[in-house]
Amino acid sequence: MLPFIAGLDAFTRFLKTEFSEENIEFWTACEDYKKSRASHQLLPKAKTIYETFIRKDAPKEVNLDFHTKEVTAQNITHPTLDSFDAAQAKVYRLMEQDSYPRFLRSDMYLDLIKGRQHSGHPALRRRSRSFTFNEFQDVQSDFTIWL
Repeated sequence: MLPFIAGLDAFTRFLKTEFSEENIEFWTACEDYKKSRASHQLLPKAKTIYETFIRKDAPKEVNLDFHTKEVTAQNITHPTLDSFDAAQAKVYRLMEQDSYPRFLRSDMYLDLIKGRQHSGHPALRRRSRSFTFNEFQDVQSDFTIWL
């Protein structure tokens, strides 16, 4: 595995043990969203991200303050590539200040830097539940399409 991919995979596994993998999934979804090149793709993708991660009681709701949620909801009415920047930055800071320092002290990270697989996980990378939009034409708000 490439070092970045191995690190991302290990961090994702760590977040799962803390029941907070929605954070990295949201961040990854935002990165995929920013790669959109056709303007007609933005609205369905933005709605999917919003419905999956941001709206109240979303299936993978990330921890955002009310103001950030409101700004993001307004941004997606006329989406641009930076519609999720504020929310993505908040989630990034949350991971950076909270989860990531714990990850750096975890056995998963120590095993990664020592070049070992953690506790029997196979060497093949598991397909992430995170989505990429270019895998399907009509984006649906049903999050089960990624399971």
